[in-house]
Amino acid sequence: MQPLEPEDPQQLGEYRLLRRLGAGGMGRVYLARSGTGRTVAVKVVHPHHAVDEEFRRRFRREVEWARRVGGAWTAPVLDAGTEGRVPWVATGYVAGPTLAQAVAEHGPLPEATVRALGAGLAEALAHVHGLGLVHRDVKPSNVLLTPDGIRLIDFGIARAVEGAASLTSTGVSVGSPGYMAPEQILGRGATAASDVFALGAVLVFAGTGENPFPGDTSAALLYHVVHGEARLGGLPEALRGTVARALGKDPAGRPAPDALAAELAGSAGGAEDLLRSGWLPAPLVEQLGRRAAELLELE
Repeated sequence: MQPLEPEDPQQLGEYRLLRRLGAGGMGRVYLARSGTGRTVAVKVVHPHHAVDEEFRRRFRREVEWARRVGGAWTAPVLDAGTEGRVPWVATGYVAGPTLAQAVAEHGPLPEATVRALGAGLAEALAHVHGLGLVHRDVKPSNVLLTPDGIRLIDFGIARAVEGAASLTSTGVSVGSPGYMAPEQILGRGATAASDVFALGAVLVFAGTGENPFPGDTSAALLYHVVHGEARLGGLPEALRGTVARALGKDPAGRPAPDALAAELAGSAGGAEDLLRSGWLPAPLVEQLGRRAAELLELE
């Protein structure tokens, strides 16, 4: 968390902004509190997007889709301001690091943690896909870790499977190199199976600390995703077959999310059972405790 800068807004709707949490291609994210004291994350659209009427139309549509998601393993959309000078959306705040941060600071996760992570993400995707939506940007920085499980965030580029124009037609880059499925890279569109591919790549990163496909440049990386084989040697052997199927080149051959969740959970029966006895390594649990203390200290 970083202090607010002079150019940052102080208030949006009923939410008083407290700290900067991060920034991305679409806008900045802030820690904020509602009038009733609830802590939330508020994503504020960059000004150069806010003046684009096509972007605003798309943003309104995507906020409505995100409101529908809710469910376990996701951060719910609580409120939004889509008509003002600066569009924004508020979601439930999760006081945990992203998977990207956790691996960068503590190294690859143990097998039991990777299994719980994968089962939770697969169950989240099964819920999302059941609503007729595709996330389209499953990656380590969009996965938050908490003591009671994972949260899949940033549905800002999710879209309805049926009847929606491709966002790529508006010039928006959809997906992240290394986590985009071959069919996305080749311009054939994203489906539920594309999210499964991205989940497979996320599990390789979680278990090894590395991307499953090599490449010093985006072009080289994308080429290897389409034509090369995933590097799974660093994964525990018991996970390699499951992850390899998720990373299959043919979308039709990848497992459905619910089947993937069951395979990862094994005899546990589901992600929730995997999380009951604690699922994070001790250093991560300590980090979560420090974050909770920081949050309590904020005015």
